[in-house]
Amino acid sequence: MEENYKASPLKLYSYWMSSCSFRVRLALNLKGLDYEYIPLVEGQQYTPEFMKLNPISYVPVLVDGELVIADSLAIILYLNEKYPHQHPLLPTDLHKKAINYQAASIVHSSIQPHQNQARYIEKEFGPDQKLPWLRYHIGKGFAALEKLLKDYAGRYATGDEVHLADIFLAPQLYAATKRFNIDMQDQFPLLSRLDEAYSQLPAFQVAIPEKQPDAPSSRTS
Repeated sequence: MEENYKASPLKLYSYWMSSCSFRVRLALNLKGLDYEYIPLVEGQQYTPEFMKLNPISYVPVLVDGELVIADSLAIILYLNEKYPHQHPLLPTDLHKKAINYQAASIVHSSIQPHQNQARYIEKEFGPDQKLPWLRYHIGKGFAALEKLLKDYAGRYATGDEVHLADIFLAPQLYAATKRFNIDMQDQFPLLSRLDEAYSQLPAFQVAIPEKQPDAPSSRTS
């Protein structure tokens, strides 16, 4: 029997603008799980208290009772296994499941690390180099995703249900359009269509950065 999550609320350490945290918020919302949102101000991730939870000092971190899990992929897979009957995040078809893993990996391993280096690029090479760096690496990943998903996409990335690939794609597409002004429609028509579909999901709408408790008040609607 599944544990009653309401008896021991999940705690999510998050930062409003973190796309990795965005993924986990989206997964929690899709599964209908209650959780306590614990915001970190910039720099707080390096405090001894937080580094006891995650020595590498990144968000998100999920605390479930005595269990502490860091890294968005690990958290999402854990939630999917603990709550398998609440909006499954992977398809049963093995082929489509593999495509979901691959799409998530492109975002998680091939786009996100380069995106996280943007501040370093700005500091070392000047502010004019930051946006071209981001657009190049995000664009390279998006081109791969367009090719990967073209034979599998339905309403969402691998069919008509929201799965793991969508959970990784949705925040990345949101950042690409809202923060980095990447031309989606002309360059990436499939991803542009998916971005529009995600924007209609209630679970997505409440997970966006601007809706989080720690978002600057000037950005909230």
